[in-house]
Amino acid sequence: MTCESCGAPLPGGPRRGRPARYCSGACRQRAFRQRSARRAQTVTSPPAPGAASSAGGLPRALDSFVGRRAELSRLRALSRASRLVTLTGAGGVGKTRLALEFARGPAGRHGRVDLVELDALQDGAALAQSVAAALAVGERAGRSGVDVLVDALGDARRLLVLDNCEHLAEPCARLIAALLSRCPRLRILATSREALRVPGETVLRVGELSLPPAGAGDDPAVLLRADAVRLFVERASSCSPGFTLHRGNGRTVAEICRRLDGLTLAVELAARRAGTLAPSEILAGLDDQMSQLSLLAGGHRTGPGRHRELAAAVDWSHRLLDPAEQAVFRRLGVLVGGFDTAAARAVCAGDGVAPAQVIGILCALEAKSLIVRPAGDASTARFRQLSTIRAYALERLRASGELRATRHRVVEWLNGLADEAGDEVFPDQAGSPLAVEQDNLAAALACATVRHGASRPRLVLELARVHYEREQPSAARALLTGLLRETGARALGGAVPALAARVACQQADLAGALRLGEQAVSMERTRRHPAGLANALDARAAARLCRGEYAAAVADLRACLDVLATLDNPRDTAWCTHHLAWALLQAGGEREADTLMSRCLPVLRAHAPWSRVAAALHTAGAVRLALGQLDSAEALFAEVLRIVPPSSFHALYPVEGLALVAAESGDLRRALLLYEASAQARSRLDTVSETPWRLRLERTVARAGTGLPAAAREAAVSGGRRLREDRLVAYALRTRSGDHRTADDARIVGDRCPLTAREFMVAELVADGLTNRQIGERLGLSARTVATHLDKVRDKLGIRSRTRIALWVAARTRAGQHTPG
Repeated sequence: MTCESCGAPLPGGPRRGRPARYCSGACRQRAFRQRSARRAQTVTSPPAPGAASSAGGLPRALDSFVGRRAELSRLRALSRASRLVTLTGAGGVGKTRLALEFARGPAGRHGRVDLVELDALQDGAALAQSVAAALAVGERAGRSGVDVLVDALGDARRLLVLDNCEHLAEPCARLIAALLSRCPRLRILATSREALRVPGETVLRVGELSLPPAGAGDDPAVLLRADAVRLFVERASSCSPGFTLHRGNGRTVAEICRRLDGLTLAVELAARRAGTLAPSEILAGLDDQMSQLSLLAGGHRTGPGRHRELAAAVDWSHRLLDPAEQAVFRRLGVLVGGFDTAAARAVCAGDGVAPAQVIGILCALEAKSLIVRPAGDASTARFRQLSTIRAYALERLRASGELRATRHRVVEWLNGLADEAGDEVFPDQAGSPLAVEQDNLAAALACATVRHGASRPRLVLELARVHYEREQPSAARALLTGLLRETGARALGGAVPALAARVACQQADLAGALRLGEQAVSMERTRRHPAGLANALDARAAARLCRGEYAAAVADLRACLDVLATLDNPRDTAWCTHHLAWALLQAGGEREADTLMSRCLPVLRAHAPWSRVAAALHTAGAVRLALGQLDSAEALFAEVLRIVPPSSFHALYPVEGLALVAAESGDLRRALLLYEASAQARSRLDTVSETPWRLRLERTVARAGTGLPAAAREAAVSGGRRLREDRLVAYALRTRSGDHRTADDARIVGDRCPLTAREFMVAELVADGLTNRQIGERLGLSARTVATHLDKVRDKLGIRSRTRIALWVAARTRAGQHTPG
């Protein structure tokens, strides 16, 4: 126990009556005088406008507080452990409302509560005096404002809420540090769009409201689990009595909330339009970037100006940026699909901003909550602007006259990314470097300056490739059909009809696929471009395989290998050899196919990315299955399953291969169960396998079904329908039971792997002793990309050294957990 006045230890020993609070009569008298002075000041100095003292004197909420239960719980826990908690986040995200809801907790939880609103204060030198006035503390001649505040706050248990500190960050930091060091029972809750960087500060970032998942449908019960939807419905019903969420408007309301990124102020302002506009009309207004900010206005007249319209909330933050930060902020508005540091440097540098400045400015913009990292992956180096903030940035970009130049830099940057794949012989199957930039690429092509530019055909082709890779053939076909009519696309040679032939195969347009494949070969023979001709022959072979013309497909692929021999490219030669082996397998030449796979598989394992390795392993497994070598086939299919993401369609081929192995081995129940699980997954993912593979699978499984009693068949089908992703992979790999882990392994491995499939592959290669450069060569990545993946591995696992990563991989291997999940 210590004295409440001076802090000296109180004498121990038993006492009668109430416990001692002071060590002496002098301290008791001093405390009495301080209490009397504070009461006198409360009478003689009325509270300043905008200030509130004591929990009962906080501004009374006039509408409901929606959601944020997890944040409130987290805030309560942090406030018990730290005397200074700062709520940070974008303007309009709900920091002030969360702080007030916390401060309005049960009586006595925080002692006395004082709210000080700082948005109207512009002079940092007057901060202490302004806070003192807000707390009804009078000035004292010859004493500093900090001294007066310290005397007033004393050692009483108090919570001081400082709202909107961002524009006075440094003065606030100095004042807070002084108060906390001299007032031992004071706690401070601050709201700011950036951290104050005070020693001992705990920062809680207030994120956007939760959104309904993409597949939530229109069920109101499901949609109302999302805080953003609940807030929209609450505020809309207050403006339009009788407004309810139902199946007729559920999807539209959910899309409004998604379009607004769950930003609290934006959702509230959009909901207030429900009194005059239908949800579909609100959504249409949000689609128009020119009118989006004007739609998000009309907040409460009694609230701060920055809360009456979204533009004012963002403008408040924008005014606090220096000129270089403002330039980068507005230029980022053209990157609708997000960006990494390289993209920001390419698009934002120039005209007063040096390339070396960009990374530092990105850090500053993130600290000020004007750009964010994607939710759920704090380790990624990719950022984005919330849609409403991006709309404001685009307005500023138009006003600055830089919009055209900035969009031109975007096109140059996208062309540079496309150049990275310039030496690919089979670019349609290599994984486009622009895949992650699909939204930015589509937005750039929609601009008038690009629609008529010389680089347009190439960028359209790249976007079509991205659609093809993501199994979106309708979108790809529409783009390619337009390109085939354009004279400007002739410089691309047979690349356009070759990709169009592959897309036609996806759509089961077999006649169109062959016609386009022949067009591609004809164009490339005229151009005399060996790499282009090899790609065209491979595309025509794919069309012939889909048509069941196996001998012709084999001939095309042999011709393709002859062309590749002139290029001296072992990796692409191995890839085409794998295609030839697959065609030979369909044509009944499994023995030659096996010889070819033994030749190309080591090369692909050493140099190809995981997707190509997985495809080649599947072909090798199918060949061994045809030869009756069931153990070898099972091992190859299992190897595929260990390297592909369990939630992707790539995982379904090895599962089906293992179903065939089970059927040939006589394990009919396992065969039927694996087939049914794969069929259900294909239905969910809306994907189908190649016709020859699918027909063989269906015939084999039909025979297996007839060999089982009806009850056993129904049990297998029911069991397969319940197997999904991780459980399906575990069953297919026979790791569901008999998993004998040591205590150390269990502690290191855990029940789930936090890594993605690519990160796990990098970790495995680290365990094999490879350097970053060697890993990059093995996976087809740059050393810098490998380093980024390795940083994510370290962050997710909480370990730093390569040796510890190797031990982690070894522990998972001993535990039988070879794949993420």
